[in-house]
Amino acid sequence: MVQTPTQLNQESLVLDSEELRKIDAYWRACNYLAVGMIYLRSNPLLKEHLKPEDIKYRLLGHWGSSPGLSFVYVHLNRLINKYDLNMIYLAGPGHGAPGILAPVYLEGTYSEIYPDKSMDEEGMRKFFKQFSFPGHIGSHVTPETPGSIHEGGELGYSLSHAYGSILDNPDLISVVMVGDGESETGPLATSWHSNKFINPIRDGAVLPILHLNGYKIANPTILSRISHEELHSLFVGYGYEPYFVEGDDPEIMHQKMAKTLEECVNKIKEIQSEARSSGVPKRPRWPMIVFRSPKGWTGPKNVDGHKVENFWRSHQVPMGNMHSNTEHLRLLEEWMRGYKPEELFDENGTLIPELRELAPKGARRMSANPIANGGLLRKDLDLPDFKDSEYALQITSPGKTRFENTKAMGIFLRDVMARNMTSFRVFGPDETASNRLHPIYEASKKVWMADYLPEDEDGGELSPDGRVMEMLSEHTLEGWLETYLLTGRHGLFHTYEAFAHVIDSMFNQHAKWLDICKNHVPWRSPVSSLNILLSSTVWRQDHNGFSHQDPGFVDLVTNKSADVTRVYFPPDANCLLSVIDHCLRSKDYVNVIVADKQSHLQYLTIDEAVKHCTKGIGIWDWAGNDHEKGQANEPDVIMASCGDVPTMEALAATAILREECPDLKVRFVNVVDIFKLQDETEHPHGLSHRDFVTLFTEDKPIIFNFHGYPWLIHKLAYRHPNPERLHVRGYKEEGNINTPLELAIKNQIDRFNLVIDVIDRVPKLGSRAGYLKELMKNEIIDNLNYAHTHGIDKEEMRNWQWPF
Repeated sequence: MVQTPTQLNQESLVLDSEELRKIDAYWRACNYLAVGMIYLRSNPLLKEHLKPEDIKYRLLGHWGSSPGLSFVYVHLNRLINKYDLNMIYLAGPGHGAPGILAPVYLEGTYSEIYPDKSMDEEGMRKFFKQFSFPGHIGSHVTPETPGSIHEGGELGYSLSHAYGSILDNPDLISVVMVGDGESETGPLATSWHSNKFINPIRDGAVLPILHLNGYKIANPTILSRISHEELHSLFVGYGYEPYFVEGDDPEIMHQKMAKTLEECVNKIKEIQSEARSSGVPKRPRWPMIVFRSPKGWTGPKNVDGHKVENFWRSHQVPMGNMHSNTEHLRLLEEWMRGYKPEELFDENGTLIPELRELAPKGARRMSANPIANGGLLRKDLDLPDFKDSEYALQITSPGKTRFENTKAMGIFLRDVMARNMTSFRVFGPDETASNRLHPIYEASKKVWMADYLPEDEDGGELSPDGRVMEMLSEHTLEGWLETYLLTGRHGLFHTYEAFAHVIDSMFNQHAKWLDICKNHVPWRSPVSSLNILLSSTVWRQDHNGFSHQDPGFVDLVTNKSADVTRVYFPPDANCLLSVIDHCLRSKDYVNVIVADKQSHLQYLTIDEAVKHCTKGIGIWDWAGNDHEKGQANEPDVIMASCGDVPTMEALAATAILREECPDLKVRFVNVVDIFKLQDETEHPHGLSHRDFVTLFTEDKPIIFNFHGYPWLIHKLAYRHPNPERLHVRGYKEEGNINTPLELAIKNQIDRFNLVIDVIDRVPKLGSRAGYLKELMKNEIIDNLNYAHTHGIDKEEMRNWQWPF
């Protein structure tokens, strides 16, 4: 219920009259700056009447949520000062950047980082002009914004980002303003369950504030149009203790917010104190706030006869046509002067001393908290030597033994976890054991703060102290991990390959964040890379069928700059160990590793694997026959492979060719890092043009057996010489419930089709290879018939080994 002034008795007043006056003045200063950012390019202090030339020609930005965002910011500052809190603030309504930039500027951090945006009239003019202006900053809380770890350019991730930041940060309170439009997204809805994974002994706390200002761009929001009782029940059902701050009178709302925030912070401290003193980690009802205030609060109530404040028309820019509409210009000046800037800033444009005192000092400022620039706090992982015999497979002869590649990685990650019990976590949607990473449980279980049943003791692997994060929401997991990294820690996200598309746009946003930080924001320190393992891959989803077969996530990744992305296809367990060690050490990348969980042939010793992965692409001389006693000959064909199953099939095809056509010279090349296929002139981290020619030669046919969609390789290699000689096999959207070999045959990545490809493209074989081609066609028919009759591949196919 909304309290009226008469209902606010003396006991409800947390702020005395002087404190109330100052807090309201500080908030007015924030609102003044927010309006100035949207509209002004000059005359920042309104020392003269506004003229059309003072106004930006393109009015961009969002006013509607800005007053609410800064309102909370100002009140959080008060509590930081009162209780010496370690606190950061995430703005879910990303387009409400003026509501964050304004207090960041007022507390001095912005001017410290960007000295030309000084705290005076000229600095304010530049501060206004740069907002949503070509060549300067965007309208979101972008990486350029001090204190930001969440841009909000795409709605839905603010709450999971807040929770990721407080894992293993016991003293941190992350306050997150969740937009009511954002609350309608699927990712946000699942994020409310994050409270079931927070251990109050070792983790910090999230204080969610649902900002009900009623409207999206042109529609009401769902949660603003349901009853108080229903809204209350919703959040009780999510496991929170909801507090309500509702109204439109600033004086009353200041008192309500001060009182409520104080209660919430004390509740958080009480929960943590009880858990930490008793040593018993129980799941409490964490507090959250429902903050209902008008959209576009304190802005124009009506413009041109239409309702603006507390309606969707205030969502973006409340008034336009400023250069031609004198009435709008007059209304803008009236609006801005209503904040009484002459009482807030001195003649030089500097915030007056009594208001400057309200901001926290030094690193306690939310905009200067080092947690929000996590690279400053990051420490390298204490990694075991992946080359040790406990992890690395002993290979005496290539292609003779089988092992589950990701299980070797799981054994390694077990010890990574054990050595880094406050800075490393593994995230995955109920698939840690499925993806053969279960050895990790020997070091740490799955965190679980909800109810327990006796049968959980029999293999449930649950613990309130666990460091494995499992939830059936890739969105929430990805959100947790992103800010776990951005606040200085390390981790791994794993999922089934086909369902990585769930986080397509989250990956996109994070890669863009890294790109901006790495190339345009030098004050942000490097953070640990986002490492994504894609297992249960397309070629081993023959039992689940067509719905589980999709290798397209890597296509999306390769659309991004090689400055911030890498895609790895280790062909065996030792190569996977080398790759994961490299990825866990790297910074400022998104590393995507594609490695299957099933048993596969093993090829390289650990020393050979290190060399191969370091190069990223190389010749396997033991597989080809284009050399004699160390002397290389000109090959007739290059057989290239990328991925575990395509590599085995390409090797099997090579073996057939060597047996049936001994005078045919085959060079075998394996690719681990597909970015190495790109031309060095375009991508400086790629292999050079000369190296590419050395491996592939300029004029011989290349049969490339690729894990994913074949056109991706054509996209990456199109700049190289004679691209028409490159023939790529890959997944072609053919599959269902198949045997492994049947699935390969349907997509023509199998050994028999590869041999036919060579016969068709090597002129020297001529008609004498006709019988071999006919044999390969017969093998295709026989193996398909066998699979359809017996439901399994022939034993000689299931247990094939390298014959040489």
